[in-house]
Amino acid sequence: MSDNVIETDALIVGAGPVGLFQVFELGLLGVKAHVVDTMRVVGGQCAELYPDKPIYDIPGIPVCSGEELVGNLMVQIEPFNPMFHLGEEVAEVEAIDDDWFRVVTDSGKEFRTRTVFIAGGVGSFQPRRLRFEGIDTHEDKSVFYKVRKPSDFEGKRVAVLGGGDSALDWVVELAPKCNGITSIHRRDEYRGAQATVDKMLALAADGKVDPVIGKVSGYKADDNGISGITVTVGEEEVEVACEAVLVFYGLAPKLGPIAEWGLDINRKTINVDTEKFETSTPGIYAIGDINFYPGKKKLILSGFHEAALAAFAAKERIEPEKKVRLQYTTTSPLMHERLGISEEE
Repeated sequence: MSDNVIETDALIVGAGPVGLFQVFELGLLGVKAHVVDTMRVVGGQCAELYPDKPIYDIPGIPVCSGEELVGNLMVQIEPFNPMFHLGEEVAEVEAIDDDWFRVVTDSGKEFRTRTVFIAGGVGSFQPRRLRFEGIDTHEDKSVFYKVRKPSDFEGKRVAVLGGGDSALDWVVELAPKCNGITSIHRRDEYRGAQATVDKMLALAADGKVDPVIGKVSGYKADDNGISGITVTVGEEEVEVACEAVLVFYGLAPKLGPIAEWGLDINRKTINVDTEKFETSTPGIYAIGDINFYPGKKKLILSGFHEAALAAFAAKERIEPEKKVRLQYTTTSPLMHERLGISEEE
């Protein structure tokens, strides 16, 4: 096995609340986990869709925001030191043999794992793409939906599309390094943090950023890739010369590469049993909104229950020679040891 391959007992795909709680349930059983998520931050739907909205149906917590729930889950899993791989999408999953899976992300990072937990919520959050004919051929060459190496854009003329945090953050970061950067947004009200908006406008005032307000209506390309973006400004069309286009139009939930993993798919969900929450492939489990079984309810608390049973099933798979005993965090010295709790507390 290559020295660059990460070996682990459990790989969790998805860092939303259910994926984070899966870390906890596995940790209680002595199973360490790595977590992969396409987003650059943990939290899944809670972070992306409703960080400030109140949640009222978490047992024992009368009300909390999505952000607070994720924060509390992160504190809860601290004793287990999970390794996070954010901004990475799992592209390939294949069984090596009866005991191990090979998992590869879109950046080429490779894992060898005993078990896989799909906690992808409504699916991976995929970038909203430009829909002009032929533009897909330029993706990852001169059209980009994420930035992996900022140094790739040094000395280039860059157009950044969008008015949210991601778009503005990259405008501000890349402006000093590019040979001209244009911020293109459909209106003059930006959705990003005000502090970042202020930085971008200050750069524009200094002539380091060229803000264009209008609707992207086309593009131009030559043998080297994208050479320009067409923007409709009022009644006129403006050509913005560029060598690279960064597109940040937000994210949309889609099943994504999961649909190609050979699992039993039920529309946009994955069929599982209700004993182990195992998929049609032994050793791969699906928990949370992405799974389906008779009576399924898409609730966070249901996902927490599924994570608990899936953890027990995975522990039995990882250590088939040992009996997995149910122990309680209230009284178990072993659980206290794993949680880092002193018996004197």
